Amino acid sequence: MLRTGGDDVSGRLLRLVCTAAVAAGAVLAPLPAAAAPEPEPRERSVADLLTDLQRLYRQAEQATETYNATAEKLKQKRAEVSRLDAALSKARLSLHDSRGAAGRLARQQYQSSTDISPYVRLLLARDPQHALEQGHVIGQLAQDRAETVGRLTGTEHRADDLARRARKALDDQLTLAARQKRDRDAVRKKLAGVEELLTSLTAEQLTKLAEFEEKGVEKAQRELTTSGALGEGERKPSKEGEAALRYARRQLGKPYEWGAEGPRTYDCSGLTSEAWSHAGTPIPRTSQEQWARLPRVPLTGLRPGDLVIYFPEATHVAMYVGNGEVIEAPRTGEKVKVSPIASHPLLGAVRPDDDGQAPATEATYASAFSGS
Repeated sequence: MLRTGGDDVSGRLLRLVCTAAVAAGAVLAPLPAAAAPEPEPRERSVADLLTDLQRLYRQAEQATETYNATAEKLKQKRAEVSRLDAALSKARLSLHDSRGAAGRLARQQYQSSTDISPYVRLLLARDPQHALEQGHVIGQLAQDRAETVGRLTGTEHRADDLARRARKALDDQLTLAARQKRDRDAVRKKLAGVEELLTSLTAEQLTKLAEFEEKGVEKAQRELTTSGALGEGERKPSKEGEAALRYARRQLGKPYEWGAEGPRTYDCSGLTSEAWSHAGTPIPRTSQEQWARLPRVPLTGLRPGDLVIYFPEATHVAMYVGNGEVIEAPRTGEKVKVSPIASHPLLGAVRPDDDGQAPATEATYASAFSGS
């Protein structure tokens, strides 16, 4: 029976497909089941993004301060190597002169050598007084010879010691140079992480991020200033503090650059150390050393020119201006500016030109932060 209609057409198409597949040696695979659609990735909150960004900035700044510390040690070691090299050159010249003098004495002694002792020569002399005078001269010459030999021996020991110290200083310098390179690479790696996160964000996300961060700083500043943690009234800076502050103000608007000490670019501790150096009071290069070695003052006693230290690891520093504000070199991509003192988590404050005020204690800081 001849079949017509749609079923017959479908049957012929199916047979043609199967015949062609067998002729070509193909194996028909079952159609795959429709894959379940992947869930849309959850968009990260602005708070999460800000937390990550601040963490990366903090890590970059910590790496920068480590780099700065190594660079400072390397600078000091290079100065030590130069000083030792100069002293060693001087000692070698002195040693050359001492050896020449010792050689001349040796030749003189050989030329005037005799088997008769000075005592026998004195007994046989026709003029005992003249002999005594000669003996005095001989004794003086012997003393000079002894001193010459002593100087020679001392100079040799000094030259050997200087050579040993110079070799060690040079070895230390090479070690520090290698460490500085590792520290530099670590900073670059941290900054690459910051850049990667920023480039992954849209313009809208960046705007929201900036607004969210600004609101957080405003809230922290309001809580700090209303708590009484900064004390009451404004205090005047010292003469040195005013000079440091004038220097810092002149740097406003200059770019941040990690590892920089001016005059065109600065990092945070590069700005504060240079400002106080120009005020005639040199201070340590890094924020961590500034926190560790400078006298601490309570926040209630802050005066313009004092240094405000941030984060538990003391990895950021700014200079107090007054009225709850600081001058800081904030971070990569920003410029030296005036900021609220609560822009970052506070650790404490130090005063480079301490005037004998009792140093702040941990209890002092706890009291200041609690507002009591």
